[in-house]
Amino acid sequence: DVAFRSRRAVPDPNLICLLEKDGTNYQDLLHEMTGQKTVPSVFINKKHIGGCDNTMKAHKDGDLQKLLGEGREVYEYDLIVIGGGSGGLACSKEAAALGKKVMVLDYVVPTPKGTTWGLGGTCVNVGCIPKKLMHQTALLGTAIEDARKFGWEFSDQVTHNWETMRTAVNNYIGSLNWGYRVSLRDKNVNYVNAYAEFVEPHKIKATNKRGKEMFYTAAKFVLATGERPRYLGVPGDKEYCITSDDLFSLPYCPGKTLVVGASYVALECGGFLAGLGLDVTVMVRSILLRGFDQDMANRAGDYMETHGVKFLRKFVPTKIEQLEAGTPGRLKVTAKSTESDEIFEGEYNTVLIAVGRDACTGKIGLDKAGVKVNAKNGKIPVNDEEQTSVPHIYAIGDILEGKWELTPVAIQAGKLLARRLYAGASLKCDYVNVPTTVFTPMEYGSCGYPEEKAVEIYGQENLEIYHSLFWPLEFTVPGRDNNRCYAKIICNKLDNDRVIGFHYLGPNAGEVTQGFGAAMKCGITKDQLDNTIGIHPTCAEIFTTMEVTKSSGGDITQSGC
Repeated sequence: DVAFRSRRAVPDPNLICLLEKDGTNYQDLLHEMTGQKTVPSVFINKKHIGGCDNTMKAHKDGDLQKLLGEGREVYEYDLIVIGGGSGGLACSKEAAALGKKVMVLDYVVPTPKGTTWGLGGTCVNVGCIPKKLMHQTALLGTAIEDARKFGWEFSDQVTHNWETMRTAVNNYIGSLNWGYRVSLRDKNVNYVNAYAEFVEPHKIKATNKRGKEMFYTAAKFVLATGERPRYLGVPGDKEYCITSDDLFSLPYCPGKTLVVGASYVALECGGFLAGLGLDVTVMVRSILLRGFDQDMANRAGDYMETHGVKFLRKFVPTKIEQLEAGTPGRLKVTAKSTESDEIFEGEYNTVLIAVGRDACTGKIGLDKAGVKVNAKNGKIPVNDEEQTSVPHIYAIGDILEGKWELTPVAIQAGKLLARRLYAGASLKCDYVNVPTTVFTPMEYGSCGYPEEKAVEIYGQENLEIYHSLFWPLEFTVPGRDNNRCYAKIICNKLDNDRVIGFHYLGPNAGEVTQGFGAAMKCGITKDQLDNTIGIHPTCAEIFTTMEVTKSSGGDITQSGC
């Protein structure tokens, strides 16, 4: 589509305007082609329309849109988003706000236990939100214990009611589910509760819970299907075990619990269950928090172990058997050592599997659309604009290969993608220096490189690592956890001691790490930290006063404020 137009002409986004300093040659050429001497001279799909009056008449008569549509396939939607989690919702609402016709399809396949949930994805329903609320429940239990030391007197024995907590948490989640549906309606996004799968590159089949099939077409698609918990693949795992998809809406207290896995999900769930007073064992195959700084991971694990969580290391389950049905029932777990022929057998009321998550990409017809997928893990490779191997299909969130599996990352990527597609923006999602927090009983926040990765990339000789233990003021009066909290920064000596790794183990880790994450985005150095005046008395101020390097072997214990 080509148009040569005067500067007085009203721009039309469907036409291309070529402006040259010397337009005489173009006008002579156009005169030979069309017999028209004036500008604008409008062409659509290689057909000459005429000048301004002829173009306006074609628009009035309805011929203009027909001409613009010639040679183009007409789709029902500008954008279809598959997946109604945080990223998918953010992308769809942004695209709709930019005037596009958008559909969101979301369908939760029930767990083997039959658990399902509403709109909003993992984070809202079975992830970040209920996890943080139940973590807070456990912290309140500790706060009650501390309260006596601060003068609060209460004689009654304090107990916890699982059903009360579960109901309150799920009522709040229900309000969020409803809010998302209302928000989509207000943004004119068509929400369909159905399972989507491609049948052609531009066409999907949507199957609802009653089995009714509908077909929809779109010019562009965004895949935001997220992940689901992985099972063990041993006898009894799906029949008798639960995952985080089931835990937060479990209608009964889980009782004595075995958590299988050492992921952040495993440690967070094991931590708050123990904080509620339950007997909890965590079975670990190899290391804690793979991919995180191992110094910090082990410190977080050690804290859990000294606060009642038992760890069974170097074991993997081989079968789970039901001894007694009930709510909860009794299960027998058989496990084998990863280092010897030793066999372990134990009885538990609940077995929670948290050994990782799998991308939900295997059953959505990506082969029929031509989208390339990593066959080993189901992840989707994309370029720096979240574009898959098929130009009109994009992907965001946990299903991306080599990217962060975090809700705020998916939201940011979704919004920016919509703006690039429909608003002419160019800003891309920055996956570097993303702050995050693991909500273990002693919370762990980090941003940038783990120590192992920093050494691998820069070399030990080019790094300076500063660290310190500390004792939060709030812990002093109760007399607990003296010098159990820990802070560490990793600095690049080749770049003005720029901070490339930030690590914090202590209270309110998310709040602390968020602020320093912004500072790292701005390229903060050790000198700038040292020149920052700390807020006293706080835990975060430790980062403004750290002097002891790890290489020095100096004492890092703190004696007071």
